[in-house]
Order: sequence, then C-alpha cells, then structure tokens
Amino acid sequence: MAGKGAAKRHIQSLRRRMRNRMAVSEVRTSVKNFITAVDSKNKEEAEKAFRFVVKKIDTAAGKGIFHRNTVARKKSRLAKMLNRLA
Repeated sequence: MAGKGAAKRHIQSLRRRMRNRMAVSEVRTSVKNFITAVDSKNKEEAEKAFRFVVKKIDTAAGKGIFHRNTVARKKSRLAKMLNRLA
C-alpha cells in the first residue's frame, strides 16, 4: 500500500490536472469564439474576442500550462487571422 505522502501527492496531482484542463478548455472555447467572429467578418467583435483569447492564453502560460513558444505560436496565428479581415 502507498504511504500517506504518496496518497496526498496523488490527490494534489488530480487537483492540478483538473485546474489545468479547465484552463485549456477555456482557451479552446475562446479561440473557437474568435474564429466564429472572424468567419462572420465582424471586425469589431473579432478584435474584442482576440483580446479575450490573448488574455486567457497569457494567463495559462503564466501558470505554466502552456510553453512560452506554444503561446507565441498561437497568438501569432490568431493575429494573422485578425489581420486578414482588415
């Protein structure tokens, strides 16, 4: 049987996993909303959604959920999509 320390560690890892999954899910949802705004050719709505997505991605990166290069790549691709609207 695992010791007390191992059991506690397991519970902590499950908690962290749920927190990380929630953050990743929030990012995915906000990206989807941004893409919907871009597809509808609504520049104002897309810019608002872009700012929200960037905020979510940066927050997740600050918590160590995404690697900084992943964040840079995602933001770059989204910015490209936004700039194509102009």
